[in-house]
Amino acid sequence: MDHLTGKLLVAMPTMPDPRFAHSVVLLCSHSSDGAMGIIVNKPLPDLTLRTLLDNLDLPVAQGGAGLGNPVEVVPIHFGGPVETSRGFVLHSSDFFSAEASLQVLDGVVLSTSVEILSALARGHGPADVLIALGYAGWGPGQLESEIQAGGWLIADAAPHLLFRLETEAKWLSALKNLGIDPRHLSGVTGHA
Repeated sequence: MDHLTGKLLVAMPTMPDPRFAHSVVLLCSHSSDGAMGIIVNKPLPDLTLRTLLDNLDLPVAQGGAGLGNPVEVVPIHFGGPVETSRGFVLHSSDFFSAEASLQVLDGVVLSTSVEILSALARGHGPADVLIALGYAGWGPGQLESEIQAGGWLIADAAPHLLFRLETEAKWLSALKNLGIDPRHLSGVTGHA
């Protein structure tokens, strides 16, 4: 299977694992060693950037986080079931740390350091941001097997879908971009 870094995994309606039901996952890395991605459409209830910054003792500057929304309304997402206490920030490429950032696709970067959270607290963060706790991980060949078994569809990723769509619209939008009506999807796959 081709290198899928920067692609979206779109869960089929029959996804058996409830943690991934109706999930859209941005694959941040994919190789023969396995894959790693961030679920981009599962906000955690009652957890915002403000709460996270307060828990990390990062003082918030007056006026927000350099985002379109104040820190009080920026949600924290469930990024996946692996290392759920570890933070990941998907963001626009107007912020980059040589030590802690990875270009995932054009216009989208993944950062893992407190440096980006500190910049957000000071109001100097990137224009677009999606913050997640945890990630989705697959061992060698595991993701390929799940795709072949019909658990996931593969779609192109775009900053608009990641950062600008309402969370509830991301799964349907990803399917629509593939030309798929979810009412016509079946959990049964064929083999030629």
